[in-house]
Amino acid sequence: MTSCKPTSKGKEEYLRKPDWLKIKLNTNDEYKGLKKLMREKNLHTVCEEARCPNIHECWGERRTATMMILGSVCTRACRFCAVKTGLPNELDLAEPERVADSVAIMNLKHVVITMVARDDLKDGGSEVLAETVRAIRRKSPFTSIEVLPSDLGGLQENLQILMDAKPDILNHNIETVRRLTPRVRARAKYERSLEFLRLAKEMQPDIPTKSSLMIGLGETEEEILEVMDDLRANDVDIMTIGQYLQPTKKHLPVKKYYSPIEFGKLRKIAMEKGFKHCEAGPLVRSSYHADEQVNEATKERQLQAEQ
Repeated sequence: MTSCKPTSKGKEEYLRKPDWLKIKLNTNDEYKGLKKLMREKNLHTVCEEARCPNIHECWGERRTATMMILGSVCTRACRFCAVKTGLPNELDLAEPERVADSVAIMNLKHVVITMVARDDLKDGGSEVLAETVRAIRRKSPFTSIEVLPSDLGGLQENLQILMDAKPDILNHNIETVRRLTPRVRARAKYERSLEFLRLAKEMQPDIPTKSSLMIGLGETEEEILEVMDDLRANDVDIMTIGQYLQPTKKHLPVKKYYSPIEFGKLRKIAMEKGFKHCEAGPLVRSSYHADEQVNEATKERQLQAEQ
């Protein structure tokens, strides 16, 4: 266990990353080719913008990426996220086709489409996100599609627009425990995220739902278990649990580094609580091994249907 401690002057001492958080860099031809394609198509990825620690594995070994649409500037300033905040540019209505072209060129089996929060838009960006799903369907009919939207302003009609496009999996992150939500997530609300996930399942019962929790921000084990219970109470199928890593000194400090053993324990508890799949580990992120997650959830759903 590694935790954040106050110094004699009352200031918090920044923790040194433990050995299990060391990352293997892989800038091979696959990594370079994917990066080149993103720039040529003028596309953004959350892998780069959010400084994901798995970018070299995903790009260099698995040849997967999480596309980030609706620009690279977010209207929210969450204290854990490295994505730029400010006034977004005008909508790029050609973006869905460019994303679909890239998915086809890469011949992806599974793609994750996420977005910056667009509170400046009445629909929260749902129309563009839905059109991106449809464009990928037209050009890559055998690619499974996972969407990772914001709460779309908390409006049910915006979520309905997205669910009508029928992505293969709906992912919306709870991010942190109830108590820490006001401090960690700008404008977002814990209960609103739970309602978002519940409504998504009600609108399309056959589409798996998923949510992610980052730990290391000062939460207790009891609060982590409460999140699991809340997600299951709203029929969430898949959960991912990962270590919070401070992207810059301007962001919230890490309070604790959880060990791989502790993550293993949390994964076991999550499965016992009824999740169809749980990915938990120090470097796990919401879209980490996303193709495997949706496959496991689909298998579980098929087995239940046969019984």
